[in-house]
Amino acid sequence: MKIYKLKSHAKINLALNVTGKKSKLHMIESLISFIDLHDLITVRESNTKQHKINFRGKFSKNISKINTISKLLKILNDKKILNNKKFRIEILKNIPQKAGMGGGSMNAATLLNFFVKKKIIKIKINELKKICDEIGSDVILGIKPSSAILLSNGDIKKYKNKHIFYTLVTKPNFGCSTKYIYSKVGLFSKPEFNPPKQKLFETKYLKDLENDLEKVALNKYPELKRIKSYLDSLPNTQFTRMSGSGSSIVAYFHSKKACSNAYSLYKRKFNSHWCIESKTI
Repeated sequence: MKIYKLKSHAKINLALNVTGKKSKLHMIESLISFIDLHDLITVRESNTKQHKINFRGKFSKNISKINTISKLLKILNDKKILNNKKFRIEILKNIPQKAGMGGGSMNAATLLNFFVKKKIIKIKINELKKICDEIGSDVILGIKPSSAILLSNGDIKKYKNKHIFYTLVTKPNFGCSTKYIYSKVGLFSKPEFNPPKQKLFETKYLKDLENDLEKVALNKYPELKRIKSYLDSLPNTQFTRMSGSGSSIVAYFHSKKACSNAYSLYKRKFNSHWCIESKTI
């Protein structure tokens, strides 16, 4: 049986504003990009009676049996659109958990993209969006991933990435609870990204933007404040920003050389932390 290998790229928030609260959910707007850091998903059709899912790699520990991949497969089974096909799926986890980079959500989006592209399932766009929402609010961002502006009303405007950044992605030895971080947001921002414009992805605009969740996370975890302060001080850093609700903090550079230099300096200072050089795609 043919084996397919899929790259499931990490999602990063270049900026994020919490603009209000509707029912129990917060409304956000965000500038989103993807980087070449990725999980690797291996997919093959199986003769077994049940789907087989296996996670491996450094960041595969403590992933629940009920995860984004299992949720997706259950939804597709229940809708009877897999035509009784079963799959063996292995995910090599290179993206840290609880990092604010949407690793699990992008895994589900990548597999769903694969099923649609290979015509394993036939589905209309509205139904596709409903399936994404059932798995997680950010899964839809991984459908045909590209730079995007997420608006407070849930609309998404996508763009071809014209502005490449080299990124130093860092994460301390702990994760952040998304639920906790959002629960401590006291003040809401005015929407800044509507109407959406591609120029917002330019450095001169990004430097002046923020991630509203940083204030909560840096107050809760002084180590994150230390990391951000150090990254800001490195040579040729254009700007630094926490991704999502953390705990990853990303420094952005215009050249690979500057990023590599920052990587070396960071590892000397925080040698027990995970960090990786990457770039936007």
